[in-house]
Amino acid sequence: MTTAAAPRPTTAPKTPSLPEAKPETLGLSRPRLQAMSDAFKREIDKGTIPGVTVLVARRGQIGWFEALGRQSPSGSAPMALDSIFRIFSMTKPIVSVGIMALVEDGHLLLADPVAKFIPEFAGQKVGMVGGGKLELVPPKRPMTVQDLLRHTSGLTYEHQGDGPVHKLYQESRVRSRKITNAEHAALVASFPLVCHPGDEFNYSRSTDILGRIIEVVSGKSLGAFLTDRILAPLQMAETGFATAESNAGRLAEPFAADPWTGDKVALFNMLEQPVMESGGGGLVSTTMDYARFCLMLRNGGTLDGNRIIGRKTLELMASDHLGPGVTINGTLLSAGHGFGLGFAVRRDAGIAPFPGSVGQYFWSGIAGTFFWIDPTEDLFAVFMSQGPGQRNYTRTLVRNLVYAAVD
Repeated sequence: MTTAAAPRPTTAPKTPSLPEAKPETLGLSRPRLQAMSDAFKREIDKGTIPGVTVLVARRGQIGWFEALGRQSPSGSAPMALDSIFRIFSMTKPIVSVGIMALVEDGHLLLADPVAKFIPEFAGQKVGMVGGGKLELVPPKRPMTVQDLLRHTSGLTYEHQGDGPVHKLYQESRVRSRKITNAEHAALVASFPLVCHPGDEFNYSRSTDILGRIIEVVSGKSLGAFLTDRILAPLQMAETGFATAESNAGRLAEPFAADPWTGDKVALFNMLEQPVMESGGGGLVSTTMDYARFCLMLRNGGTLDGNRIIGRKTLELMASDHLGPGVTINGTLLSAGHGFGLGFAVRRDAGIAPFPGSVGQYFWSGIAGTFFWIDPTEDLFAVFMSQGPGQRNYTRTLVRNLVYAAVD
């Protein structure tokens, strides 16, 4: 086990640690894990990323957990095991578990139309582009809760294209952290869909809309619901939509300019409580907090006697929900992969340009965070960094290095 800087003072309760064991007792090669550490040290020395944390667990126990490099390029503090990161889209699996908890409670069905909970979606049209014009046509069927979970809703993200519908997103206040979840949902509902629901996988603001459905159904803010149903039971005390001012010395930051392109890097202020609690990308967290979430998933929905989600519900979530009839747009899903209810899912042992197992499920954040769970190898890993432009490279690198250590 590699240690880092001593814990810094904080008013937040500390997250309990997970069981630890020597790598060799877990079927992990210590020399290969050291080679992983050496590889990331080289990247840090080259100026690719300021710093990283890497946690590797097998058979329910941590075999490797270390912090490398600096927490912020503008400071001298080393990266720490308890540094705080913007996890962006790693918020999505947590919110997806939250919506499925409401399904288990009987408050909604996956086949329910989204308009049942957010009426503004009832009149939404599909924007068909032809001859340089945008024609609005009725959808072939209503958008459902399942569509939101698997990103077949017809919604999109403003950065996922440059068509007429994307431009409407780009020119709106949809990215503002100063509007409410209700205002955000109504704004998204005012835009045309980029396709008929169910026809295509388009990575989108769908999980933000799930966050609003949670608010409507539960009568609580998204943050309060997540705390009550997931974060507090899992003792993820340092995960939320902002962190306290007393934690200012623990924040991981990116380079001011991308080291590869020179483009300016601007990420949100983790100390500022947003009005909009983004279900698609608003949480901040620590490596250990997210590892507790992963261990709950690895355990089939439970941790320390607290059941968060049912085993069969989780099995449904970690299954491919796209199938051969759905067109996959964009580059987020590598070859050989599909998408479940909140996670990407590996469908083929080969095809993808990185190792893994069929049934492995995972997701990542745009600022450089990443996790995966491999049921076949009884393995999970959490990787944290704040390097947006290097995220695709570091995701593949950490996969290669961790799987090289599996005996």
